Amino acid sequence: MKSSTAEIIREYGPFPGIDSVHGVSYDGQNVWFASGEKLNALDPQSGKTLRSIEIAAHAGTAFDGRHLFQIGEARILKIDPQTGEVLATIPAPGSGGDSGLTWAEGTLWVGEYRERKIHQIDPDSGQILRTIESNRFVTGVTWVEGDLWHGTWEGDESELRRIDPTTGEVLQSVTMPTGVGVSGLESDGADRFFCGGGNSGKVRAVRRPA
Repeated sequence: MKSSTAEIIREYGPFPGIDSVHGVSYDGQNVWFASGEKLNALDPQSGKTLRSIEIAAHAGTAFDGRHLFQIGEARILKIDPQTGEVLATIPAPGSGGDSGLTWAEGTLWVGEYRERKIHQIDPDSGQILRTIESNRFVTGVTWVEGDLWHGTWEGDESELRRIDPTTGEVLQSVTMPTGVGVSGLESDGADRFFCGGGNSGKVRAVRRPA
């Protein structure tokens, strides 16, 4: 297994009126982050929040190229990012114990925090297609260039881990500084991860290791 220490490139926030950052996603231009009762669009260049959608936003966030998906309690909401309208809802596999959310290969991938699992689900029905076991609490999940990564956060320790999507074996670990948690995780498709910082109220950009 390859191990390294996280290189934090940039910190965003804390943001006015936002106590905690949960899920994060990236639409190719803006970082979207969930903050409990709102989904917020952040410009990663300027560091400014551009707009917010008033919606239940308690855990993971995803973007499929057209729509945002947001975990709100025990449901996953499909949202039009232009209007903020909820277009559909499906049950979340962890029934409220869900954490990270990402889109890949036409399906949603959902972290189940305390159960240490990642589920691949049908985005229309919520049916579980397969489940990957982890040996740590699972926070954010993301795919980049065919690799599955997830965040972990236990106590003061947090990591980004690349795992084998078939076996769950840890292939690579990136350790965050002590006390720096990862609540949400999304790749920009290139060399950055965007990480939700939980109750720090921050979003952090971390360099993706080679």
